[in-house]
Order: sequence, then structure tokens, then C-alpha cells
Amino acid sequence: MSEYIGRDESILVVDDIKEQRELASMILGNLNYRVATAASGEDAVEYLKSHRADLIVLDMMMDPGMDGLDTYKSILEIHPKQKAIIVSGFSESDRVQAAQSLGVGAYLRKPYIMEKLGITVRKELDRPA
Repeated sequence: MSEYIGRDESILVVDDIKEQRELASMILGNLNYRVATAASGEDAVEYLKSHRADLIVLDMMMDPGMDGLDTYKSILEIHPKQKAIIVSGFSESDRVQAAQSLGVGAYLRKPYIMEKLGITVRKELDRPA
């Protein structure tokens, strides 16, 4: 487990489902990350206008409003090299691949499992910019 413990990095969890936000936040907090949450893509963009996050855990499918791809595009206008991973309860889609072509790292399928989330987050944080 020590190979994926956080080093006090900041993570922004973006998910339209409250229970999913809370679960990801709890797991990442237990792994020594500082966690903020946003309930929508619009909230995430607004948050990042005045804050920074070392990594964004970004849900792909959010209703209503912007999905993960549109959210990431808007975030890149504020922070051009923003690291992010995409999470979804659905299978990988063309929009996930489009987000990855813009710089999003790994795609992680829900449900959240501590080890998988921890390893995926750590790998993305350690990936050269």
C-alpha cells in the first residue's frame, strides 16, 4: 500500500453523484491526499479559477451540464497542463478517448476500489508533465 500513498498533493474530485464524491474523497483522504470536491463540471471550472489541484479525478458522465470532456477542455483554458484521470461507471467511450488525446491520463472504471484508485492517482501524479 505504501507505493500509492499520497505526499500531501491536492486532488479535486468532480462527480455529480454525492455518494460517489464522498467515497472517492474518503478513500483519497485516507491515502494522505488533500481533497476538494465539485458537484459539476461548472463547479470544478469555477473552483479552479482561484485554486490549484495537483490532479483532478473527473467523472465522465454528469447530468445536467458539462460532461468530463467539456469540463476538461474548459479547465485547460485556465491550467493548460492540468493532470487528470477520467472515471466512469460506463465503458470507455469516444469522449473518454478524446479527453485522453487532450492530456487526460488513465481511465478508471467505477466502482471505486482503494487500491485501484490509489495506484491510478499515484501513477498519474508521478507521470512526467
